[in-house]
Amino acid sequence: MKKSYIIVGVILVIVLAIIFFLIGSYNDLVTLEESVDNKYADIEVQLERRADLIPNLVNTVKGYIQHEEDVIKEVTTARENLVNAKGIEERANANSELSNALNNLMVIVENYPNLKANTNFVNLQDELSGTENRISTARRDYNNAVKEYNAKIKMIPTNIIASMSGFEQKEYFAADETKTEVPNVDFNKNETNN
Repeated sequence: MKKSYIIVGVILVIVLAIIFFLIGSYNDLVTLEESVDNKYADIEVQLERRADLIPNLVNTVKGYIQHEEDVIKEVTTARENLVNAKGIEERANANSELSNALNNLMVIVENYPNLKANTNFVNLQDELSGTENRISTARRDYNNAVKEYNAKIKMIPTNIIASMSGFEQKEYFAADETKTEVPNVDFNKNETNN
């Protein structure tokens, strides 16, 4: 009789240990997934902040560089694309497009010393620079959270729990490589228009 109690007790302990392990693994996956979602929300906040600063920058610049309308339209269009982007990949591509448009704008601004000295422009440029740093940090934090989450759902035995519970890999927030090319700026075009 004692042996049967011991065997039942051992089996019960093993079953409870397995159940607690499964529950713990599932909870770890939930926590990691929430961390990824939180980090993505941080990126969205910074991208929206940047998008909100763009109209003020464009309006400040407009008064100084009226004949550079193409650059202003490019920035405005890129901003709209970022605001309307859905999903990680589309947001990353729109972010790259806006970064390139802003780089083109800053190259043009170099031709206008009065604009570079304008207090509103300098403040907006500082705000954008700070936001760019925050975006970079948020993107790095998000990608680190995705790396940890994706690794966890691939590891044995958590991968079994992940597949049974519907946990899927998350996408990294990566820039589209075709959008990161250095813009070609031709100052000769300005000289012929003057």
